[in-house]
Amino acid sequence: MGQVQVILSEDVHALGDAGEIVSVKPGFARNYLIPQGKAMIATAERVNEVEHKKRVISEKMAKDWTDLTAVKAKLDGIALEVTAQAGDSGKLFGSVTAANLVELLSEKGLQIDRRKLQLSEPIKTTGEHTVAIRLRSDVIAEFKVKVIGGAATATAAAAVVERVDDGKVGLGAAADKPDPEPLDIRDDEY
Repeated sequence: MGQVQVILSEDVHALGDAGEIVSVKPGFARNYLIPQGKAMIATAERVNEVEHKKRVISEKMAKDWTDLTAVKAKLDGIALEVTAQAGDSGKLFGSVTAANLVELLSEKGLQIDRRKLQLSEPIKTTGEHTVAIRLRSDVIAEFKVKVIGGAATATAAAAVVERVDDGKVGLGAAADKPDPEPLDIRDDEY
């Protein structure tokens, strides 16, 4: 028995990828591939159509590749600085999320979809971090994010509880003042 040539409509395990022309036994094509919509008989017209679609797709992929490599070159040279409130140990009171990074990148003129950022979890510590962006499956760019502890660090340090000479615990100079008189909130006029 001979073989039949078919064009695969989708990827078929151990046979080929979508768009490939493969030779199979006639029964396999007639009973499985064609009824399931996984392949169609390879006529001259269909082969020309598939070849044309492959050329169009490869041209589009080549154009996309040049555009993405230009974006990758811009991203690889970028270093972002983020000021966030942090404690003395360098742990942030909040976090720097993918949405924050996308906003900062848009201020630099780069429009990036936040889902393309490869940030497994938000940045929660000060210091320098590297963030990857998957522009396409084969194009990955990286940029640096430097997180600096902001103004809250200084105010938090100033508000550190300290022990005053008379044994009271207070907040700096406020501990030296006497306690205010308690308020009488009862009002007999009502």
